[in-house]
Amino acid sequence: MSNTLDSQIEGNNGSINSISDRGTQLPGHRETDKFGQNRDTVYFKDGVRHIDFVLSYVDDKDGDKKAERRREFEANLEKAGLELEAEDKSESGDRKTYYLKIHAPWEVLATYADVLKIKVPFKASDIPKAREVPLEWLTQPFRLPDNIMRPEPDYFTAPFDKSKVDFFLIDDKDTFFPPSTRNRIVYYILTRCPYYKEDCKEEDKTGIKRLLNNGTYTSAYPLHDCKYWKKAEDMQCDSERYHLYRYWARFLCFYKKQPLNLIKKYYGEKIGIYFAWLGFYTEMLFFAAVMGVICFVYGVLSYEDNITSKEICDPEIGGMIVMCPLCDKKCSYWKLNSTCLSSWEMEPYLPFPSKCARFCLSGATVLFWTCLIVACIIGVIAYRLAVYAAFASVMKDSPTSKIQLVGSLITPQLATSVTASCINFVIILILNFLYEHVAIWITDMEIPKTHLEYENKLTMKMFMFQFVNYYSSCFYVAFFKGKFVGYPGNYSYMFGKWSMLRNEECAPGGCLIELTTQLLIVMAGKQMVGNAQEALLPLLRNWWGSRKGRSHPKSTYSRWEQDHDLQNFSQYGLFYEYLEMVIQFGFITLFVASFPLAPLLALFNNILEVRVDAWKFTTQFRRPVAAKARNIGAWEEILNVVAILSVVTNAFIVAFTSDMIPRLVYLYAYHPGNKATMRGYITNSLSFYNISQIPEDNLPEHGENPSWFNISIRPTHQYAKLTACNTHTQCSSGISWLLS
Repeated sequence: MSNTLDSQIEGNNGSINSISDRGTQLPGHRETDKFGQNRDTVYFKDGVRHIDFVLSYVDDKDGDKKAERRREFEANLEKAGLELEAEDKSESGDRKTYYLKIHAPWEVLATYADVLKIKVPFKASDIPKAREVPLEWLTQPFRLPDNIMRPEPDYFTAPFDKSKVDFFLIDDKDTFFPPSTRNRIVYYILTRCPYYKEDCKEEDKTGIKRLLNNGTYTSAYPLHDCKYWKKAEDMQCDSERYHLYRYWARFLCFYKKQPLNLIKKYYGEKIGIYFAWLGFYTEMLFFAAVMGVICFVYGVLSYEDNITSKEICDPEIGGMIVMCPLCDKKCSYWKLNSTCLSSWEMEPYLPFPSKCARFCLSGATVLFWTCLIVACIIGVIAYRLAVYAAFASVMKDSPTSKIQLVGSLITPQLATSVTASCINFVIILILNFLYEHVAIWITDMEIPKTHLEYENKLTMKMFMFQFVNYYSSCFYVAFFKGKFVGYPGNYSYMFGKWSMLRNEECAPGGCLIELTTQLLIVMAGKQMVGNAQEALLPLLRNWWGSRKGRSHPKSTYSRWEQDHDLQNFSQYGLFYEYLEMVIQFGFITLFVASFPLAPLLALFNNILEVRVDAWKFTTQFRRPVAAKARNIGAWEEILNVVAILSVVTNAFIVAFTSDMIPRLVYLYAYHPGNKATMRGYITNSLSFYNISQIPEDNLPEHGENPSWFNISIRPTHQYAKLTACNTHTQCSSGISWLLS
């Protein structure tokens, strides 16, 4: 394809000589009339030629060197057939920025449409429209006007062939290719146009990307067709941006269908596919959310019939069971029914050796950052173990403990879980910020051959890292916490007995509640921070950047300046949007057995996400260059893997994290009497231990025991039986005493 551009440049050499000898003026530049023209337009000064792309630059200390690059680059653009028009800095709002407007004539568009095999209409569709379905009027409130849902008639399309122009439906050559296709073709030329002199060919001096990186140009972007809040004054303009904002980007349209055809026409297929996928994903969340709400409501309504919960809170049962201290020295004995006081508890081509070396370095870097995440999780666990004893000691005599409501809610467990979860969330955000730059660096170092390969490699690296970063704490709570506790006299310690950091135990109800809390904090926190960043940062940056525009009359604030003041849509823009949604998908599938309301939260978030993204694209970002796409790329395989993994994780949560299996065993094998019942399950699930056998190091310090504590132990047959089981590590890790 690059040969086409080279031959185009060589073929036009003769036509450029007379233009390049016009004093100091750059090739092809036309002076713009300074008087009497409304500059809020997408056309050249003549009002006929459409502006397909805009380049901007400023003078700096390397002005001569960069001016030479621009001169060569722009000369080659004209040799390729593009037409240029310059705007002097004296006409710009900041009096510093030059603008170069680019127009692609029909001959250039036809040539590169043939090269890129762009599909264009050749025949009107004769497929009959679908018949109206019964009760279709019920969906009318959710539908948009037909001219918005279908901005163009249906056609049969085929790849463009320049030699068969008469074969296609060409009514007007100026409007045959839509603006999104025009800017795609121009950008294709810009990325392959050289800026070296003819007598010294240097392959690395090619493309607008290098010129942007070295500061020769400051920006390159296509234009929006009008202001987003009102239609264009030019009747020839379709004002598609205005229609997108009115019918799609406003939050009041959250219940309306998305105008996917108009999105594809204005932004291109790649962005259109993203919004189509996001809309489909959000619609499917509705059914998962309904099931989650049903499960949650059933749990709330059946709470009064839960015999196990009643036994825990019963003063005659849970109030008579004294539990062992949760930490050494600083923690006191506590009654099983004390948990009822708190409503919740929280926690390019390369040689093979060079390619191998780069891949090894890349893999080692990913492994290092993954290990860093694990180290941070271990640090948070150590924090929880160390700070629990401190909170238990401080809060015992705290003034808030005397207040019935506050004292029952602000417990050492709650304080430890909340602070640990917040610290973990902050660590997640910091590591994400750092690893984004590392992932881009190591992917660039691998030098993928194609843009698609580059995106796939970056996608896999970022997802693997964020998978470990976001889900590792949840996996710890779900599958490891409370599994290696030990028993009185033989407790397990995280870093050895010298550290005095005993491994964490689960609450009497199990670790499922804490897993739910962890999911709620991380998932909700991520969504709130993400939406705030997406909505507020572009708004503030654009407000700051457009201050100069507010001081100028509307007639002098040009369309290219208005778009220049918007935020640039980077090449990683859609990547981060997909990544955010895939991480969310993991939260609502991997641990949905623990938190059935996760799909409902995700549904509410995505309803907002669709409109926030639409608002950003329409009002805060420069118009992205249109790009082709067949599907969502590597994200499809990642979603399949997460969906399969979610079956395993939810099965493990039910089997190992919840007490569903022990409950069923007790219900059908060990229940008292002839009728299957859960009465007595709490007493059966706990082990009895003689307090006199507890080592001195594990006992509470003097003065730590509560006033109700009485050291009178009545060993029972069950105690001896369960002690033998504990020796063989076959009993429950929950240890208790029975008061006489």
